[in-house]
Amino acid sequence: MLEILSLIVVISVLVLVHEFGHFFAAKAVGIAAPRFSLGLGPRVAGFHVGETEFVLSAIPLGGYVKMAGMEDDAAAEGLEGGAPADPPVDPSRTFDAKPLWARVFVITAGVIMNILFAIVVYTVTPLIYGETVLQTVRVAPPPSGAAGVPAKPLETVPFGAAILSVGGKPVQNWNDVNDRLSDAPAGPVELRLDRGGPVTLDVPGGQADRLTLLNAVRPLIPPVAGQVLAGEPAFRAGLRTGDSIVAVSGKPARTWYEVVDGIQASPKRPMRMDVVRGGRVLALTIVPRSQQETDGEGRPVQVGKIGVGPRPLPQGHRAVGFAEAAHQGVTRTWDGAQYIAGTLRKLVTGQISPRSMGGLLSIGEASGDSARLGLEVFLGFLGFFSINLAVLNILPIPILDGGHLMFLAIEAIRGRPLSVEARIRMSHVGLFIVVALMLWANGNDILRRFGI
Repeated sequence: MLEILSLIVVISVLVLVHEFGHFFAAKAVGIAAPRFSLGLGPRVAGFHVGETEFVLSAIPLGGYVKMAGMEDDAAAEGLEGGAPADPPVDPSRTFDAKPLWARVFVITAGVIMNILFAIVVYTVTPLIYGETVLQTVRVAPPPSGAAGVPAKPLETVPFGAAILSVGGKPVQNWNDVNDRLSDAPAGPVELRLDRGGPVTLDVPGGQADRLTLLNAVRPLIPPVAGQVLAGEPAFRAGLRTGDSIVAVSGKPARTWYEVVDGIQASPKRPMRMDVVRGGRVLALTIVPRSQQETDGEGRPVQVGKIGVGPRPLPQGHRAVGFAEAAHQGVTRTWDGAQYIAGTLRKLVTGQISPRSMGGLLSIGEASGDSARLGLEVFLGFLGFFSINLAVLNILPIPILDGGHLMFLAIEAIRGRPLSVEARIRMSHVGLFIVVALMLWANGNDILRRFGI
């Protein structure tokens, strides 16, 4: 139920933000807007404010602003659900009657609003909650089998070594480590440690590859059970909070990451877990349940899950001023946009499998998980999804904002607009593409549910 409610909240809030961008921009340049709908399909309820009817529609999975002169697009999308015809308006207040710059402004306003919303969320959140500081600088070994990962030199680091500086700048906590690597110029960056020689990492220039590096340079998390969920395989087998896990399937575990690797490698297969409790070593037999996820290349894989999390590392909070919070808001938004654009590029070029695409079930699960972790995490998810909506809407597919911009670009080059008939035909193609992508993404969700 939480997944459904949080999904509706996420979609409704972000659609309102996006469509209000179009609405206010249209009003600002004098375009009539007879209808503003939250949701698609048949009208459920509504009211009038001036010339505009604000409508709640039956399908809570989108929304639209109907502007005078854009009836061809509304008809192509089938959005109105049998709504009555709108009263005639002054021809000078139609979309096509406005100069090119005004129409570009109206079309881009939705994307701009989603970006501004993300910046506001990422700015306000640290102002309210402060910055969570992870109080450790001890570095874990890099992921096993991480060939080609830029953090590969960390294999030479003595176990449990602490990072003293990154790129010549001292670090006090893991936030500092992340910040130094995020802000470092592309190229070699030296890590100095409290023991062993310095390590040089090759920091990539692309944002997606840099995030891969940040995920590979991991804080050392001891293999101690924190939250053990009742009813899950770990709890049924006798694992309890505070147990120190020393081996999984006969392999020693020095970090929590090694525990996770051992669990994920045994879906639906009995495995032995050796734990220390009260000075005694206990041998537990656990059968992980199977769950489908995607690997680093976006391919579906079955992994084991037992319902246990690590003991949290020591954390603190640091007050953040407005200037720093605003900088974080802009930076996180820009990083998120680059990451999403990089992921789309990898999908198109085949570097990520199309099976990694997720639909409403995936979004609902992610929004529900973030809601369970509290308002701060949920707001972060809301901001990231707002960026996602902005980037996807700017794609040059007819019926999306990017498709309308494509029409305007063609008009600017030709010196005259495309005919209504041509726009309708192209909108039908765009609608087919969007529906096909939605069916594929939601189909992936269903297949994953059945372990396919």
